[in-house]
Amino acid sequence: MSRLDLVLVNPGSRRQVYQSLASTLAAIEPPVWAGLIATFIRNRGFSVQVIDAEAEDWTPAETARRINEMAPALAAVVVYGHQPSASTQVMPAASALCRELKELCPDLKTGLVGGHVAALPEQTLGEEQADFVCGGEGPYTLLELLQAVKCGRSEDYRNVRGLWYREDGKIRSNSPAPLVKNLDAEMAGVAWDLLPMARYRAHNWHCFSVPTRQPYAALYTTLGCPYHCSFCCIQSPFKSGEKESGYKENVNTYRLWSPDSVLQQIDRLVQDYGVQNIKIADEMFVLNPRHVAAICDRIIERRYELNIWAYARVDTVKDAIVDKLKAAGFNWLAFGIESASARVRDDVQKGFEQEEIFNTVEKVRSAGINVIANFIFGLPEDDLESMEETLRLALDLNCEFVNFYCTMAYPGSPLYDLARQKGWRLPENWSGYSQHSVDTLPLATKHCSAAEVLRFRDQAFQVYFSSPKYLEMITRKFGGETAQHIREMAGYKLERLHA
Repeated sequence: MSRLDLVLVNPGSRRQVYQSLASTLAAIEPPVWAGLIATFIRNRGFSVQVIDAEAEDWTPAETARRINEMAPALAAVVVYGHQPSASTQVMPAASALCRELKELCPDLKTGLVGGHVAALPEQTLGEEQADFVCGGEGPYTLLELLQAVKCGRSEDYRNVRGLWYREDGKIRSNSPAPLVKNLDAEMAGVAWDLLPMARYRAHNWHCFSVPTRQPYAALYTTLGCPYHCSFCCIQSPFKSGEKESGYKENVNTYRLWSPDSVLQQIDRLVQDYGVQNIKIADEMFVLNPRHVAAICDRIIERRYELNIWAYARVDTVKDAIVDKLKAAGFNWLAFGIESASARVRDDVQKGFEQEEIFNTVEKVRSAGINVIANFIFGLPEDDLESMEETLRLALDLNCEFVNFYCTMAYPGSPLYDLARQKGWRLPENWSGYSQHSVDTLPLATKHCSAAEVLRFRDQAFQVYFSSPKYLEMITRKFGGETAQHIREMAGYKLERLHA
């Protein structure tokens, strides 16, 4: 039997990231980027396996032993989150795995790829016990690195685009790697056959209207986002490739899979794995009307009974598309409302009018689609009054679910660069960038301390999910059992070091 070329590893971090929420409430997401890279590499004739330590609930030591048994030519730890902001919080698990691998099999070549490491490639290589770091989105760098590793000549590393590595005790880097341009041809979909599909579980709210959270899958139909919210780090793995392709620094690429390619994935999920619950993981799915309508039309033609959720913007949901989304099985749309204060929103380049928020939410709900609204406390212009205003807006909208976040300056975001420039206090450990971790540390605002922001967020969570108006609506729409589930969910108390 020939030697395995590449193993891609999704490190296990769920329990550290989500505390007590990990066991039942948090979703167990498929590692979409690991699956996409696996497809990209397999298409070029190399043998690939994926280890999902997150889904298997393996410790770093258990994961390292499994990798050692597989004896690949190259092991790549994938540090991509299930949304851009979730990449950094994966780093403690990735770091622990690299240490275990270095101790157990020191001759194995190891690399790190993902949003966080692309944002901080030199720092990552300097801090971690890995041999290589990918400075861009990853597929071309891993392909060329695998070719160099198999040739066995260290001088070949100089030709691997997007690679950061050590040579003569010094950290070196090469010219950027290109972005994957033809997604349909080069990276047509996730390598579902390499993943433990039975283990994935949808978010609790995603399944308020259906009997079971499994099976579940997530997929991309686009990559990137054309908007420039200062707190977002989605473009960090793409920026070096954009520069290599000649894009201006202020231009964000936005790449699409064709509707036919997307439906090939959905067909396989439904027919081979019995998946009904699907997350469209695009940072902004409801954006290009032709793209969205074509996907919806193809789902409707197949008469699939799906339970899908996706992200949208308040100012991108047009009247003509709402009914079509519902007919295709989109039961939930997620909106980043962020703040009730126009002053606060405008400061982070999140511009839309207050009236537009109410109109869009009403339009979506009138079509029978549930709304999950995302709010952020502690944006730079926030004070206690504006955060109270945001909580009142959430209660007035009374959406079927909300996420309350604290502002984090995630590596790769403009806000992170500003925080470093201004000397603002940041988390001491990468785990502190997780919204639910014990050591989470949000940014202080111009008017509030980090502790005040965190306390407000946790209090707002309790206020919202114990609201009689909210619980009455949940009981009416989803039944008493769901309302009781909400009460139990609100009973979970997170430990906080900095509150």
